[in-house]
Amino acid sequence: MSLSIKWHDRVHGCTSFPFPATPIFNPRKKVEVIKVLSLESESNAKKANLCAAKKERIKLPNFEDGFGGKNFHISEFLSHPSGTEAMLNARALKNFEPLNTDTYRCTLPKLKLLNFEAAPVLDLRVNPTNEDCMVEMLSCKFEGSEAVERQNSRFSALMTNHMSWGTDDSESFLEVDVKLKLTLEIYTRPFTMMPVSAVERPGNLMMQALLDKLVPLLLQQLLQDYNKWILEQLEHLP
Repeated sequence: MSLSIKWHDRVHGCTSFPFPATPIFNPRKKVEVIKVLSLESESNAKKANLCAAKKERIKLPNFEDGFGGKNFHISEFLSHPSGTEAMLNARALKNFEPLNTDTYRCTLPKLKLLNFEAAPVLDLRVNPTNEDCMVEMLSCKFEGSEAVERQNSRFSALMTNHMSWGTDDSESFLEVDVKLKLTLEIYTRPFTMMPVSAVERPGNLMMQALLDKLVPLLLQQLLQDYNKWILEQLEHLP
């Protein structure tokens, strides 16, 4: 009597079989080879490139009249520490610390994703001039559990916020131009079985909706902080 052994797709460890010490294999049966796929990052892994942009303009109030000729221009505010904190929305951060004269580390409150908690940490460089101001993200990572921090090697992010000002029809304005780009490694199923566009399309829509909502809010908050700063300067006028 011949014996046939069939290997199943899943092997959960060593099992004792009630077969003779030297079983006889039926040559008509095929032995299937099981390939183990690693979830570790590979150089040929799929990557999704996401991007969004938002340009917004807001009218600036005229602060030149009634203050003894003193001009509280927006460029002066953005070059002041109060302006820097306003641009980075420091009040909404968990932690805010300068790394040098123009670079700041901003830690956001923790985000809850499924069963994980992660705190985004951004390093931002602020470069104000008399003509414009540029805020650039130098790095982005997540702090949390070991599983969360392992994801830092699976994505990269770029962000710029270019602020400029001028006069249009005798009205002063402030304009911001925000650009955001993300590159994500696709390494989990079912996304690895799909085309990259299946991740990029909804991802782009989500990022664009986020900028469309946040940029106007940040501009309004910046204008409020600008007004507050001017009132503080007026208190110190002779």
